Amino acid sequence: MRRNFIPVIVAVLLTGSACDGFLGTGPLDRVDADGFFRDATELQEFSNTFYEDLFTGPFYDAENDIYFKTTLSGRVQGGNMRSVPSSGGGWEWETLRSVNTMLGNLHRCDDAEVRTEYEAVGRFFRCYFYWLKVRDFGDVPWYDRELGPTDADLYRPRDSREYVMQKMIEDIDFAAAHLSDRPQLYRVTRWTALALKSRFCLFEGTWRKYHGWEGEGHDADWYLARSAEAAETFIREGPYGIWSTGHPESDYLMLFAGQTCNPYEVVLARNYNISFFLSHEATYATFGPNQMAVAKKFVDSFLMADGSRFTDREGWETEEYFGQVQGRDPRLGQIIRLPGYTRIDDDQVRVPDFGNTCTGYQVVKFAQSYTVLGDTWGPTDADLPIFRAAEVYLNYSEAMAERTDVALTQEDLDLSIQPIRARAGMPPLLLEEADAHPDDAYLGSERYGYRNVTGPDRGVILEIRRERGIELAQEGDFRWYDLMRWREGLCIGQPMYGMYFRGPGDGVQEEYDFDGDGRVDISLYNADLCARDASGNPVPPATTAPYQYRLRSEMVLSDGLSGNVDPVRRVSHRFDEARDYLCPIPTADLALNRSLVQNPGWSDGISEP
Repeated sequence: MRRNFIPVIVAVLLTGSACDGFLGTGPLDRVDADGFFRDATELQEFSNTFYEDLFTGPFYDAENDIYFKTTLSGRVQGGNMRSVPSSGGGWEWETLRSVNTMLGNLHRCDDAEVRTEYEAVGRFFRCYFYWLKVRDFGDVPWYDRELGPTDADLYRPRDSREYVMQKMIEDIDFAAAHLSDRPQLYRVTRWTALALKSRFCLFEGTWRKYHGWEGEGHDADWYLARSAEAAETFIREGPYGIWSTGHPESDYLMLFAGQTCNPYEVVLARNYNISFFLSHEATYATFGPNQMAVAKKFVDSFLMADGSRFTDREGWETEEYFGQVQGRDPRLGQIIRLPGYTRIDDDQVRVPDFGNTCTGYQVVKFAQSYTVLGDTWGPTDADLPIFRAAEVYLNYSEAMAERTDVALTQEDLDLSIQPIRARAGMPPLLLEEADAHPDDAYLGSERYGYRNVTGPDRGVILEIRRERGIELAQEGDFRWYDLMRWREGLCIGQPMYGMYFRGPGDGVQEEYDFDGDGRVDISLYNADLCARDASGNPVPPATTAPYQYRLRSEMVLSDGLSGNVDPVRRVSHRFDEARDYLCPIPTADLALNRSLVQNPGWSDGISEP
């Protein structure tokens, strides 16, 4: 995005309180405001900041229960690793003030059409801002005007979740009605507004369904219906679709590997530019020594290429890597390295490298061509998607499946899930079959899946969740907030295992051929049975493997000399059902505004005088 705006206005906007969460920043310089906001150019320059301030990601690397590294984030670890911040923590309001400043000064523009366009832009971003707040904090105070430092509303209590959601819907409906319907990869349009509405209404509807909503206002079905309506309009009337060239073995991978996002599927992208110090490290996440990886739980969730379940096969739990990944949904090989993997535009076969993956399942999604960075893994400025059509299609299928006021039909699945599966060369999802044979043993289990799905469409809801987890894998915070809205936070505590190894048994070492080419790729050895040098240290056995690891130290398996790679064995990962579904309000903001009430389970950090 360009950051090319009038410095004096920005300087004025960023002047104010020492507390990040305080909206009462210094008053606008009225002389400067009188001379600004006069035409489309000035309004565009001013609104450019909204893109950068709100579309900050993460877009590819947020940790969760199925994508992580050995140093788990505090959010994933939970417990005492999550605490109430003194400030920040998502409770920042400066961008909202900027949005309301623009909306409050639109009257300075004489062109009515331009005023309407930028009111739509402003109201889109105000809705997006509040979506982030409601998602994290629940009830929040609603502000639709610029506040001064002495304004009494600075100290008002939180408005109800229902009130804020209704205001958001008013904003997004105005945006959808008045934004351009011409596709623009880097600017919000009518289609971006519909995509956002489908996203936050699905979130709210499923939140109310699974969290047992008993508050005021509309029920879960009302919000699910709005999500489905927005998504269906997007699908049937929009210029976007599921991009495919008829190559299921590579189309999904290439969707994320380009320097510029594909404009047929990507509705809105973040445009990076190294020249302006805007870059990311998505390729580093694949080839750099950061150990980001996916869990065995995720790999096992992929169906076989014929649509049958891998986890229905005898002995699937102890299937080793080479056998485990054969004949699976083609997207598996476009998300992690499979046997015979070569990087785009390179002919070197690369096996999983435990120096770069803590579980053995090394990610390849978002990795660019060898011609871009070669064997280095420095920063890149390839586009990253913020909204893409596949998410909207998935939103439609899930919203319809979760509703209790209408019946899901096969036509609904044909409209939404099937194009996504077709790109991957996968058979269609059949409603009657899914509901007649729900995946209770895996997706419906407490150890690997979801506890809370009930009702006649339990089977198809589980399959839609499977599809969502695969299709949106590694794309920012989707997974985390899916767990939050489904009230499935306990998935965080499920095993975070990697590949299974049978181990050396009674022998000294066991060698593995990862890609079936007849060459040994990795050796695991038991130091207790090794010969010793003159100092009594174990001498690793001879091997031709490029990677050799000592069991119980360099490589830790769940059962000692055999089992699953267990990279976070000494790191807790637990979820507090009574506390962790909402984030805490910072103590500094609670101290400034005594009308605010802390979220359940979190300390307010305030002592009574």
